[in-house]
Amino acid sequence: MIFKRLLIPLLLSIVTFSSVVACNSGNSNQAIAPGNDNTNTANTANSIPIGAALAQTSNVALLGQEQVVGVKLAEKYFNEKGGVNGTPIKVVLQDVTGDEQGAINAFNTLITKDKVVGILGPSLSQQAFAADPIADRAKVPVIGPSNTAKGIPQIGEFVSRVSAPVSIVAPNAIKAASKINPNIKKVAIFYAQNDAYSKSETEVFQKTVKDANLDTVTVQKFQTTDTDFQNQATAGINANPDLIIISGLAADGGNLIKQLRELGYKGLIIGGNGLNTSNIFPVCQAKCDGVLIAQAYSPELETPINKSFREAYRSEKQKEPPQFTAQAFTGIQVFVEALKRVDAKNKISGLSLDALRQQLNREILAGKYQTPLGDIAFTPEGEIIQNDFYVAQVKMDADGKNGKFTFLK
Repeated sequence: MIFKRLLIPLLLSIVTFSSVVACNSGNSNQAIAPGNDNTNTANTANSIPIGAALAQTSNVALLGQEQVVGVKLAEKYFNEKGGVNGTPIKVVLQDVTGDEQGAINAFNTLITKDKVVGILGPSLSQQAFAADPIADRAKVPVIGPSNTAKGIPQIGEFVSRVSAPVSIVAPNAIKAASKINPNIKKVAIFYAQNDAYSKSETEVFQKTVKDANLDTVTVQKFQTTDTDFQNQATAGINANPDLIIISGLAADGGNLIKQLRELGYKGLIIGGNGLNTSNIFPVCQAKCDGVLIAQAYSPELETPINKSFREAYRSEKQKEPPQFTAQAFTGIQVFVEALKRVDAKNKISGLSLDALRQQLNREILAGKYQTPLGDIAFTPEGEIIQNDFYVAQVKMDADGKNGKFTFLK
């Protein structure tokens, strides 16, 4: 009798547990609410999560902060237009800080914990080479917003970028410098040797200088973490260059410009893509004046989407939108429009997360987009196809505190 009283509750608990397991394992394709830990199911019941792995801290934040503004503007803009066929998007931000491990941590969190459908990021090419393979192995689409180094789309099938490669953009600045000063003969080159983007960009700059029959009189190396450039700047000036070209990031590049001017260099300076931000203005202040930087974006582009983007940015920041913000906005736009096409073919609510990510990647690469950058598309490998490029020159205000990019005709 005692045995029966013990056995019956035990059997009932076993039956109950088995029923729960059977119910939970019946359909992995059903959409679930946010917070459910089922990695095989699309987390799109209330909103569609898109990851944004961007530098919000460290010396790279001067770049990443502009990207954060871009994704937030895009989230608001596209949700006001109905999101993805009625379902809003939700941008999930993770800080990649300034190194490879920060990007790896951010990608792992977005993929496994936040269960995003895709990732915009990371901020640096150096970080992309470390983190993008993680997303590619997990079959999560990645769009690089500012990864311009050689070899980014070749990382994997699920990697693309909305940032044109340095091989296309950088030479435009040298052409512009030669128009301003046709007597340029000698060129001094500076680059950050610990940064993949800077090393890739300086190769392009050095080849362009050679192809233009100009003389490279010195090549000076530095670190993105450096603040004192007296030795490199002095060596560069002593080579008596007509033009100086700098490949680095905003903080280090801005300080290098400042110290070059303080030591008496008066010639033209070209800044690479890493200096392509108004956040260099507080760094080099009045000494920023006259710096040339090739651009993949112009606020003056006369298209409906760019007008809307420009107005939204100006109403918030009271200044013209920069390239990094436009590229981040464009990356989210690409995700939204590709998601709409996925949903039109197979309702997202009925797809597993794995299936959604794979279909999303196919639609990203197949689409054509009218963006703030102009009309863009992608090669099958994930490289951006873009036609519109520019060169801008920094014009600082008389007090040296604020300035703007003036686009050359």
